Amino acid sequence: MKLDSPYNGSGSLTREQFLFYEMRTTAKLMSEGMSDGETIRKIERENLFQYPTEKSVKGMARTCIARIHAMKNSSLTQALATQPSEVAKQICLYAIMKQRCLVWDFMVTVIGEKYRLMDTSFGKIDLNTFFMRLQEQDDSVAAWSVSTVAKIKQVLVKILVENEYLDSIKANHINPVWLNPMLENEIRSNGDELALPAFNCFN
Repeated sequence: MKLDSPYNGSGSLTREQFLFYEMRTTAKLMSEGMSDGETIRKIERENLFQYPTEKSVKGMARTCIARIHAMKNSSLTQALATQPSEVAKQICLYAIMKQRCLVWDFMVTVIGEKYRLMDTSFGKIDLNTFFMRLQEQDDSVAAWSVSTVAKIKQVLVKILVENEYLDSIKANHINPVWLNPMLENEIRSNGDELALPAFNCFN
């Protein structure tokens, strides 16, 4: 197994999910100037994620902080905390793309390509083809269990539903999405133009 795989850690997506509420909560604390440690302590102490047990809170807080840092953009941290939820969700999607190579590749090579070709169909075949290609080119992905792959597929579909690319987990077509201009500008200023097709942005 290759230890330097860009997909290392992607298996944890089965636990982490999209985390919109948690990301927004974390971004608010970070944009107030709290350090990572202070942010984690406050989330834990006040149970700001409203989880039933403390056990998972610290891990999820760390995940949210890692995602926010992955954007390397304080303007987007602020916007994630303050913008209307549809804009904040797009920022959240960009953050998970930046943190998880697998989500980036899926959004760009599958969803972005659909928009490029004006192909609105979507189904299991798209997910299966994406994972078959990954497994052929990456030993660490090839080593994942069938159940891990199935769960990651579910997470990817839920991310699409959460961001209104799909109407439901059973939907068989992709909706057009519109990228918020502020986020488009920040993606460009980050040098991430390759991500734009994932947001149906080709200008």
